[in-house]
Amino acid sequence: MDKFFDKLQAVADRYEELGELLSDPEVIADSDRFMKLSKEMGSIRETVEKYNQYKDVTSQIAENDELLREKLDDDMNTMVKEDLKSLNAQKDELEHEITLLMLPKDPNDDKNIIMEIHGAAGGDEASLFAADLFNMYSKYAERQGWSVEVADRNETEVGGFKEIVLIISGNKVYSKLKYESGAHRVQRVPVTESAGRVHTSTATVGIMPEAKDVDIKLEQKDIRVDVFRSSGAGGQHINKTSSAVRMTHLPTGIVVSMQDQRSQQQNRAKAMEILRARVYDYYQSREQNQYDAERKSAVGTGDRSERIRTYNYPQNRVTDHRIGLTLNKLDRIMNGELDEIIDALVLADQTKKIEQLAND
Repeated sequence: MDKFFDKLQAVADRYEELGELLSDPEVIADSDRFMKLSKEMGSIRETVEKYNQYKDVTSQIAENDELLREKLDDDMNTMVKEDLKSLNAQKDELEHEITLLMLPKDPNDDKNIIMEIHGAAGGDEASLFAADLFNMYSKYAERQGWSVEVADRNETEVGGFKEIVLIISGNKVYSKLKYESGAHRVQRVPVTESAGRVHTSTATVGIMPEAKDVDIKLEQKDIRVDVFRSSGAGGQHINKTSSAVRMTHLPTGIVVSMQDQRSQQQNRAKAMEILRARVYDYYQSREQNQYDAERKSAVGTGDRSERIRTYNYPQNRVTDHRIGLTLNKLDRIMNGELDEIIDALVLADQTKKIEQLAND
């Protein structure tokens, strides 16, 4: 614990140093440096404030402990003990809050996301399950006050999706949905199954933080753009002009096709937005996988081939395999009530990180 408080004191010292730097005329004259240092100071302000509260509380505890060593009358003794009980509860709460504040920050947590849902193993039933997941996440987003935009879709004749791409925007979207990447398995009787047998199908979900130019710069020379005529499900809605766009990022081989927008210009803009996110995610994942291999810290790897959750319709049950959580409320979860699962995943991730922080 001493190492932990050494780190905390180092943060407090840095905060004081930043305060001095931000009052330096030379720093004030350099707007870029001033903004960078201001941002750094803002990012650690709450930690330092909590640490100062913690030091104040521990000081009061020490004073009360000292008082109890003296001869006090019964009323005073009772009052001091009650005060100590309250102060120790505050101390425990502050320790927990400070520990969470000291955990490594995910720089993407505040970002919007691009979500890709694909029907995988199971044919038509997999595409229908992909549509169910789309509805589930859309309802969850609505509950959070987020906005959902369909950037692209590839529908099947039975009303499902081979693929659907969403842009979900709002407050801290990535921080809550980043654990959803992986293979989602459904067990149920398909509507096409006359014998009533339970089938197993899968759909994959990919979550990528929305990437801006400041996150990753894509060079035009590294992107090949092809245009073609778009078509809807079953070859309908044939477009007489070449409005659909396919972009290939040559260094990584990542391909994005976009045809859901009304014009080639809009398709280009959406394709670039998704391409930027995929390339950013590609490089981020490589770094994260290396980190996770060294630290074994991830709740989930983010790999779409990893089976993360099973949705069992006959038993109204959902199981998240990464944390061993089972809930018998599939109907509510499919209606967008995902908070219990997401909160449990966040807590599991924080617990692992707290263990690592204690061992460092």
